[in-house]
Amino acid sequence: MIQLTPANKRYSSKNDWLESNFSFSFGPYYDSDNIQFGPLRVLNDDIIQPGKGFGIHPHREAEIVSIVLNGQLKHEDSLKNVGILQYGNIQRMTAGTGVLHSEFNPTTDEETQLLQLWFLPNEKQLAPSYEDISFDTDKLRNQLLSVVSNNPGENTAMIHQDVTLYLSKLDSQKEVHFQQQEGRKIYLFVIEGEVLLNGDVTLQKRDDARITDLHDLTLHAKQDSFFLLIDLPGGEA
Repeated sequence: MIQLTPANKRYSSKNDWLESNFSFSFGPYYDSDNIQFGPLRVLNDDIIQPGKGFGIHPHREAEIVSIVLNGQLKHEDSLKNVGILQYGNIQRMTAGTGVLHSEFNPTTDEETQLLQLWFLPNEKQLAPSYEDISFDTDKLRNQLLSVVSNNPGENTAMIHQDVTLYLSKLDSQKEVHFQQQEGRKIYLFVIEGEVLLNGDVTLQKRDDARITDLHDLTLHAKQDSFFLLIDLPGGEA
């Protein structure tokens, strides 16, 4: 089954420094039918204005992944990690028993655009930890590139959950195939472009698809496209 959510059906929030689009219940948005998909609990699509951001705030019992699409994101935390992320970087933070951190746009003239995802961990009371990795953006072209996994390789961040996150940039009229074990789930989010799924369902910019009981996918780019695909464990949520 493919459950398609068009971009214009997401809940949006905007103030003078932050524009957020929520794919799942978060903050001011609550829908009892849209809490999570498997262990994927949050996908926020944010734009942060120059010199602005989130001050020190706490997290617990979550695996937090940040993917910068444009601009820069400066991170500081109570583990004494400091870093600046940009396109080509992935950040993974295990909040575990508790961590404090801040995130802001350190530039004076450029918006920061990012995706932030939260996953429920496969184990509670983990020690907080932090990792940021760089990936070769050329390796996204016309293939699926693993950037986060519970079985990581080179240039792949490790996560405490049975998930793998792939990014891909498909040239117009190119396609990739994805297969997974039965009983699992797939989440697909189109960052840019237009993607035809199994010759039947079209996803446009910022649309998502929640896929169950379908484990063999063909993704065809109807125009130059950029997307995130997540291989998730099965379950009731």
